[in-house]
Amino acid sequence: MDYVALTERLIKALAKDSDAVTVKEFPSEDPKKVEIEVLVSESDLPRVIGKGGRNINAVRTILKASSSLNDHKYININVESF
Repeated sequence: MDYVALTERLIKALAKDSDAVTVKEFPSEDPKKVEIEVLVSESDLPRVIGKGGRNINAVRTILKASSSLNDHKYININVESF
């Protein structure tokens, strides 16, 4: 399962400036763990995170559900702005 592509698609749907969205996977020491970093523009950061973190938590929930159906990996998403 390509979690980076799924994350990118979901975040781009939330962001106004979808061309500025960058999603990268970083290697982790644990093979059952996936580290994903999302970079969005500063103006899109509140939109992506959402009120009280609801939007980013929804993205995390979708990725967890996808992982539980496929390969049972732990997915960690970090969101930052530039």
